[in-house]
Amino acid sequence: MASSSMKNNVPAEIDTLKGRFFAGLDQSVLRNVLSVAQTRRIAARQQITFVGGRPEYLFFLKKGRARSYLVTESGAEVLLLWLVPGDIIGLVSLMPHPPRYMASSSAVTDCEFLVWDHSSIRRLAISFPQLTEHGLRLGLHYLQVFIDRHASIVNKNAEARLAHTLLQLATRVGELQPAGVIIEITNEQLSSLSDISLFTASRLLSKWERRGAVSKERGRVTLVAPEALMVP
Repeated sequence: MASSSMKNNVPAEIDTLKGRFFAGLDQSVLRNVLSVAQTRRIAARQQITFVGGRPEYLFFLKKGRARSYLVTESGAEVLLLWLVPGDIIGLVSLMPHPPRYMASSSAVTDCEFLVWDHSSIRRLAISFPQLTEHGLRLGLHYLQVFIDRHASIVNKNAEARLAHTLLQLATRVGELQPAGVIIEITNEQLSSLSDISLFTASRLLSKWERRGAVSKERGRVTLVAPEALMVP
């Protein structure tokens, strides 16, 4: 696991922490939880967890972008989640005897995490049961994401799925600029998140670019006119 820095961390900006995991926690409880955390910085493209690995840590993404994925027997990569600040990697470490990681994860950009080792997060979960409840709620949220994706394969065509993915990403990770909403993502990643082929994703993006709805550069999509994505 790549790490450029790891140190004790008690953020002063408690009120700015995002995500369901900390939502509603009393300030004193939050300070107790954060006092045990370490800060870990992981460079872009470095691995965070491996499928089948022992869940020794819980990672809270504070800055940057990461991804959760599987590699099929044929070597194809299936992108499961596009992780943004407030997301968690390693929720199973809240359990006393956690199963091994069910997916791999890596940093998309340079990332900063708050990290708890298994014994520390277990002690905190026992002292503050809200953490386990929040972890369950977050796990159910991720499950809902997968249910919605599965249902969309049946109920939506490829164009609708790609448009939906782009609009969701614009809301979660888009950067508003005068030219439009910029999303840092590759065609391959978009196709995997939308459950369509790379060829289809590239064809649809080119179609939308000709229409003036998007602007495409290597590793970046700019939504110029989001409302135009679904125009026949």
